Amino acid sequence: MGVTIAIASLTLHAFSQNHGSAVTATYPVDTAILVDPRIGTAGDGQTYPAVGLPFGMTQWTPATRHDETKCEAPYYDKDERLLGIRASHFLSGSCMQDYGSFQLMAGTGKLPEASWPGVPFAHADERMTPYRYDVRLPTERLRIALTGGARAAMVRFTAERDGPVWILLENNARTGDGIVQIDPTHRRALVVNRVRRLYAGQGKLAGFSGYSWIEFDRAFRIAKASGSLPAASADAVAGATTPSAVLVFDLKAGESILARMGTSFVDASGARSNLRAEIPDWNFGDLERRVHNAWRQNLGAIEIKASPAGQRIFYTALYHSLLAPRTFSDSDGRYPRFAGSGQVETARGFTYYDDFSAWDTFRALHPLVTLIDPAHERDMVRSLIAKGEQGGFLPIFPAWNNYTSEMIGDHASAIIMDAWAKGIRGFDAEHAYALMRHNAMDQPVSEAEYKDGRGRRALNSYLQYGYVPLEDPVADAFHHDEQVSRTLEYAYDDFVVGRMASLLGKNDDARIFAARSGNWRNVIDPVTGFARGRHSDGSWVTPFDPKAAASYITEGNPFQYTFFVPQDVRGLIEFEHGERSFVEKLDSLFALGLYDQGNEPSHHIAYLYDYAGAAAKTQAHVHDILTKKYTGGPDGLPGNDDGGQTSAWYVMSALGFYSVTPGIPAYEIGTPHMSEVTIHFQNGRSFHIAAHGLSSQAYYIRSATLNGTPLNRFWLTHEEITRGGELIFEMSDRPVHEWPADHLLPQ
Repeated sequence: MGVTIAIASLTLHAFSQNHGSAVTATYPVDTAILVDPRIGTAGDGQTYPAVGLPFGMTQWTPATRHDETKCEAPYYDKDERLLGIRASHFLSGSCMQDYGSFQLMAGTGKLPEASWPGVPFAHADERMTPYRYDVRLPTERLRIALTGGARAAMVRFTAERDGPVWILLENNARTGDGIVQIDPTHRRALVVNRVRRLYAGQGKLAGFSGYSWIEFDRAFRIAKASGSLPAASADAVAGATTPSAVLVFDLKAGESILARMGTSFVDASGARSNLRAEIPDWNFGDLERRVHNAWRQNLGAIEIKASPAGQRIFYTALYHSLLAPRTFSDSDGRYPRFAGSGQVETARGFTYYDDFSAWDTFRALHPLVTLIDPAHERDMVRSLIAKGEQGGFLPIFPAWNNYTSEMIGDHASAIIMDAWAKGIRGFDAEHAYALMRHNAMDQPVSEAEYKDGRGRRALNSYLQYGYVPLEDPVADAFHHDEQVSRTLEYAYDDFVVGRMASLLGKNDDARIFAARSGNWRNVIDPVTGFARGRHSDGSWVTPFDPKAAASYITEGNPFQYTFFVPQDVRGLIEFEHGERSFVEKLDSLFALGLYDQGNEPSHHIAYLYDYAGAAAKTQAHVHDILTKKYTGGPDGLPGNDDGGQTSAWYVMSALGFYSVTPGIPAYEIGTPHMSEVTIHFQNGRSFHIAAHGLSSQAYYIRSATLNGTPLNRFWLTHEEITRGGELIFEMSDRPVHEWPADHLLPQ
């Protein structure tokens, strides 16, 4: 897996979870050391200091929490006790739950009991990077070091005094769903955690388990075990207790215990094979160097010129953007069948991914990956198509390798279409379109399949009325109601399905979906000009306050959702009585404090001024969000990171542009946040962005040139960026230039 990177005068080798040919790139800055994984571990961020490769199967992290509780991340900055090193599958920045996880911890005192509270530690004794975590435990006189790849990791426990050191293996499975098997003769253990679903099918078996194969470099004895089995049967299930085991090692001061661990969602042999593929020996330093260099490569795809604090915030955001979706297939391509009951599939020629926080990440994360890592994006698209093939419908929000009916919309179609529109190939577009169309036109044959999460929620109502009326409670979904938001998002999804149909020459379908993409007009009241709940007889809900939360709106209010018409912004402007009225309405949203960077429905709104001839207001608001909502502290994220979407918004916006309408191969210009940026593409080309005169006060664009030619529009095409070149901004401390609003984006 040799990817060669030249850094300064040194040639270093990195590796990733994908096979591929060697490439060479030059990055003068070690971007990996600029990441601060502590950002987002306080407040609402819900991130954790994940060690491992980008989009890895398992994130390796210090754990300050014991189990797999919904909305509980493995690590919080406020916690004062360390419980271990976890092999985690918690979706970074989410309100989901971990699954298939285990953790191990070392100590030197009394053996841990069932209610063991962990070991006290100080954050000053921690060191965090994407490729290594270190902590010293003064009370235990121990040091812990962790490094890890995509599917495997290594932990080193070093004693500072003579005496026995115990290691606790803790399976995070619920009672009856896990085992811990110990084999002292071969110095190894197996942990199996049977996974159960959340949301649709909540509590049902997910059809697979998390397998962790652990090997130690020195002999140990079993001190005690709970719910453990000595046999090698991976199908055995513990009884009345959550399984755990305590192993004891005899060390002298300065000696270490090395544990290397492989993970799989298929079986124990898969976990062992993944371990051998990534960690063939006991060389901790070599593994660390390879993972370090892999992060240099991935983060080095974007070079920036900024202050040290600015670099830290930017590269941490980029790091958070590269954690999900997660690799789900083993090194040999095997993975559990989507929505299956134990069947095993094989990904041939691609890596299979899961845990798509699609309602969030279609907006910025996937457009970002199409730019800087189209090879990964291609495999993510192929994974979505595979899920549609195996389950019968494209998933709305696939997690735990199952349908969930979590969140709204049908944005797998947007992710697929955006990749195709931007020239990413390597998947069957005709077959993808058939699945997209099926989601948009058909309901499952059986009620049981629908309740299990297949298909668009409330599709029959949407097709009958052109909107989802308030009389449909959308009962078979994790989020009930939210009828207006569903209508607006389905109208956008219909747009991307129609665009795919048009590109494939399916003109009749294209006309059908183009008409359906106008259904947004059915839920924005022409009298008030706001998104508003509507009854099946056509009447509007009363009383009505656009500023107040409403059951028919998803995680926001009608004022915010009025602006979710990304497929027809010019049409929305006309509906709102023209550019001046539209700008005034946007101004009111910000003035009333209704813009919410902590939640996705607001993420595109600041860029809508561009369409109304008020680009300076886009620039002012984007600058304000970038500088005030993202900071370098543990609580430095504005809300949940939601699988990396909130961080990806920052990365894209800091570059100076954003994708308001994924599925259209173009990006709206905001304002540059760094004086210089260079994006290095996988095709060997680079795109250089310079902002002359940029300062904390001079964030308005005076003029711009693209490859020496004056730029007189508020957008850039994907092809203009990826073919390489130079974009130069001349900045000002006052609004002096407006982009012509009548230059429509390319379709």
